[in-house]
Amino acid sequence: MRKQASDAIALFGEDKEKLTAPARAIRAYYYFILMDNFGAAPLITGPVDAVPARSSRTEICRFIEAELLAVKDLLPTTVSIATYGKATKYMAEALLAKLYLNWAVYTATDVANYNPSAQNEKLNDVVAMCDQIISSGQFNLTSHKFMAKFRPDNGYQVKDFIFAIPYDREKQQGMTYSRFWIHRSAQNQFATLPQSVGGTFRVLPSYLEKFNLAGDERNASYIGGKQYYWSNYTEDKTRPFLIRTSKRGIDQDYNAADADAQFDWQLETTKEITLRSDGAATLNVGNDQKGRSMGYRSIKFYMDVAVTSANQRNQSNDVPVFRYADILLMKAEAILRGATATNGQTAQSLVNQIRAYVNAPVLTAAPSLQDVLDERAREFADESWRRNDLIRYGKFEDNWGFRSLYPAGMSEKFRRIFPVPTTVLNLNTHWQQNPGY
Repeated sequence: MRKQASDAIALFGEDKEKLTAPARAIRAYYYFILMDNFGAAPLITGPVDAVPARSSRTEICRFIEAELLAVKDLLPTTVSIATYGKATKYMAEALLAKLYLNWAVYTATDVANYNPSAQNEKLNDVVAMCDQIISSGQFNLTSHKFMAKFRPDNGYQVKDFIFAIPYDREKQQGMTYSRFWIHRSAQNQFATLPQSVGGTFRVLPSYLEKFNLAGDERNASYIGGKQYYWSNYTEDKTRPFLIRTSKRGIDQDYNAADADAQFDWQLETTKEITLRSDGAATLNVGNDQKGRSMGYRSIKFYMDVAVTSANQRNQSNDVPVFRYADILLMKAEAILRGATATNGQTAQSLVNQIRAYVNAPVLTAAPSLQDVLDERAREFADESWRRNDLIRYGKFEDNWGFRSLYPAGMSEKFRRIFPVPTTVLNLNTHWQQNPGY
């Protein structure tokens, strides 16, 4: 996509600013993805005859800023079906806010040297970009209930979405989230799905604990306990989900005489995830119902029950990249980190806008930075911002999940970016692997 954007810019010509602005904004977004994940990247803005060198992460960061500042006022300000999934002024401002909030991360001398207490010179710019979006009046939190925003029929009508990736099970494929969350034995639990499932994703108990606010609609993002059939996004308590199995099927180590006797067993998902004796090497929970049922499962991007075998597991749920909720929480965080509050808004009032629309208890005192991080966990689960947040907060190396199985990982700060794939290095032989890998 970065190359396609550059090709479009070359086709129209650099002097056609109004025509090239959307392509430049999309190219900046893809450079953001490259920089955030891999650090240094080749900075290509025109034709090249040879394999370019990689520019530093800081250079890429400053390039993204310059590009977005140059084009944002040339981009559409209309928010409609015609601009949905495309670069708008608000998409550029949201990306700038995200860039500025992580400015100290991206401009550190190297990834391992970033310190979460480092001064961020761009905090007031975070607030300025957020204020531009807020004052536009184009977005709100309340057009849809929380879970309804992520269903297969979502789209431009969701006023929380500033920029989203549209998917369609037939015409624009690539969205297969639910396949990896659905329990291996439960692909028919919600509706008859003509697809096999992976069932490998489970939420960590420590993360699940954050969904603990009374009345919070986001608590419905994960399901567990005894399972029942679903209809129209609602659990039907009159229809328990039963699996024909045996005691050995539930526990592969059960060897009594009645091990293989068949019976109906109600699927029950547990919060805890316990590894088998060889789990330290393989993260193995066991090839039985007990193992498959460990860990609650996400239904945030609810499966598309209209999928057919011809659709090859592809769903129609659009995936938001930038949401109005993120704008409010980024502004709140920037204020807590030292930015000047504006428009009578405080970190507390901004977080309470989020709390109010999901029917969670509002804050009665100013939030801490940890409070905002926890709010982000609840609001943006499954939306691919958690790694970005944890690095900014200096918590990426903490002992969460199964990191204690690999103790060195808690001190290996070079893992804040990914290694360059071997296939890429084989094509670009003068490039060096990222340090530490």
